[in-house]
Amino acid sequence: MSPRRRWPPRSRPPWWPEAEPWPPDRQRPWGWQRGFGCLFGLAFLLVLGSVVGFVGTVISHGGHPALLPGLIVVVVLIALAGRFFRRTAGTLDELSDAARRVANGDFAVRVDTPRRGPPPLHALVRDFNAMAKRLDADERQRRSLLADVSHELRTPLSVVQGNLEALLDGVHPPDEAHLASILDETRVLSRLVDDLRTLALSETGSLPLHREPTDVAVLATEVAASFRPATEAAGVMVEARLDDDLPLLDVDPVRTREILSNLVANALRYTPRAGEVTLRAAVEPGRDRVRLSVHDTGSGIGPDLLPHIFDRFWKSPESRGSGLGLAIAKNLVEAHGGEIGAESRPDQGTTIWLTLPVEAPRG
Repeated sequence: MSPRRRWPPRSRPPWWPEAEPWPPDRQRPWGWQRGFGCLFGLAFLLVLGSVVGFVGTVISHGGHPALLPGLIVVVVLIALAGRFFRRTAGTLDELSDAARRVANGDFAVRVDTPRRGPPPLHALVRDFNAMAKRLDADERQRRSLLADVSHELRTPLSVVQGNLEALLDGVHPPDEAHLASILDETRVLSRLVDDLRTLALSETGSLPLHREPTDVAVLATEVAASFRPATEAAGVMVEARLDDDLPLLDVDPVRTREILSNLVANALRYTPRAGEVTLRAAVEPGRDRVRLSVHDTGSGIGPDLLPHIFDRFWKSPESRGSGLGLAIAKNLVEAHGGEIGAESRPDQGTTIWLTLPVEAPRG
């Protein structure tokens, strides 16, 4: 006789999440199956008792023919009930097996929706498949992020390592020019790490927003002015064209400045000499929202590439950025309850627009 399985086990199972306490609440697994089995057993006993009583009635009446149709109906109902419970139990077994595979890391598993059965069972199967699909997508995204991060970190680290080795081997003198190149690469690394942290917090919804009444006109003017010293030397104009009646927005001014700075910096990468980058802000008619946009006079974005510009680490071949600026802007805008989008045509420039609510959304 095999020993009785203990629940919960004495030691933490290897698949148990580290953040979850062990042991869990004293709730035995498969409680729903035991309750279901008890309910089915009780129903079966009731039906069986009714059948026995009915057969006794038929026998006591000498097998009266009028009672035979009733007996046939009872037998058919029992057969249908058995078939129904057999199908339901089969689907539950599939769900149990699929849940075990998900716990072991197989997120590609799916359960076929039964053609017949109670609506709650259909809903359970749909919800399980939706959960498995989401876990599968998250796992793919995690692997993609790790690959992208390692790729982005490799270049500046290789430059720093190569320059330091050259200095130690005496290939380059430790002068200001060579040390400045190393410092520039460390700044790239620092900015990339900061961007990754902001992106991770915003994607998980845990990025804190310190909202306060903010004059978006002043904010946009300051952002445009901060880029002028560097862009005027390159022959590119950065202008802010703002409506006079812009209301105060209940936003995080630091994060809003980061959004606008990312959009302007991204526009400048694709604006040729003697081009122009324009930052606009206006109240949307009939809506308690302010629309901001950044337009450049660059070469534009093709229609096949436009849907991907907000994907993290996406960038055109000629871009020198990390590919995180627009992804961060998108997540920050959505964290404020706003919307963001892009419009572009080849050789006619690109416009990145966003809307922010005047008041913070409730809930």
